[in-house]
Amino acid sequence: MTLMAERPTMSSTEPPSFEDLLNDLDRLDVLDGYKAEIIRGNIVMSPWSQGYYLDVMDLVCDQLRPHLPEGHRITYGPFLYVFPGAERAYGPDIQVVDRQASRTTSNRLDGEALSFVAELTSSATRDDDLTDKVETYAKAGVPVYLILDMQEEKATVLWEPSAEGYQARCSKPFGEKLDIPAPFNCALDTTGFHRPAQD
Repeated sequence: MTLMAERPTMSSTEPPSFEDLLNDLDRLDVLDGYKAEIIRGNIVMSPWSQGYYLDVMDLVCDQLRPHLPEGHRITYGPFLYVFPGAERAYGPDIQVVDRQASRTTSNRLDGEALSFVAELTSSATRDDDLTDKVETYAKAGVPVYLILDMQEEKATVLWEPSAEGYQARCSKPFGEKLDIPAPFNCALDTTGFHRPAQD
């Protein structure tokens, strides 16, 4: 389920600026169990992930941590990365970022400081994870974008970012190893990424 935050009625027909949307996002009282991002000129709220996604995020972080670029950290959590050129602001599920980017009191972190992002798709976010975010991360120069398609149980890594998008990609079904390119140069074992049996 995706909710669009209502904006105040404006007397002009001009859409709100990206800065206005960021300010609205700062003031937004996000519903419990939701996160908010700016996608295609809208504030979009989507529900937090299912419980087993946490195990998958831990597995990714544990495997990549020994291969991080110097001065970078890997984490997951509700951090907002801003891409002013694309007028987007995302909260990636997993991120590897230069530690300098977090040395601020602002809640708006620099998207260009990212060296890796991973998104775990849900029915609410899948379309944006596979389209809008691919374009934005590539144009911002994020070296590696990992899409964990939780509905199709498939991992796709994209790299070699450019203004036209990512120039290289590789996909593997969950359960296989996927090579994560430079600056990581390691294999990600996707064993354990499958959806568990229903409760």
